[in-house]
Amino acid sequence: MSAVRALDTGACSRCYNLGGIVLEEKAEDLGRVLGQTDEYKALRRATEALRDDQEVQKVLAEAERLAQEIERVAQQGKEPTKEQVEQYDRALQSVQGNSVYQQMVAAQANFEKLMARINARIYEGIKKGAASPIITLG
Repeated sequence: MSAVRALDTGACSRCYNLGGIVLEEKAEDLGRVLGQTDEYKALRRATEALRDDQEVQKVLAEAERLAQEIERVAQQGKEPTKEQVEQYDRALQSVQGNSVYQQMVAAQANFEKLMARINARIYEGIKKGAASPIITLG
């Protein structure tokens, strides 16, 4: 829906208009562009590979089960046994040593770096917009 049509029909009551530009449309455009980045594509591939890797899923589930067990013991005011802690550590080491998991962590870190750069640019735009009484687009 165009910004003009949204204004004419009132169909976009949640939208904020500045100079005829709908912020939600700009946000959607940004999302569309982010979805086409190499960083996002790598993250999506790594997420799918992690989800499809039965070995790592089994170890992740075991690590989660052990973490919950240790947490339950701690909530009762007790210390987990040495064996529980060692089992948990082994499960974590197994997960962290898995190449599919490592690829996921690397892809996630790269996408987070991209998002940090984008957020910094958005913040710079906010500062400029707040300092200026004139709205400039483009």
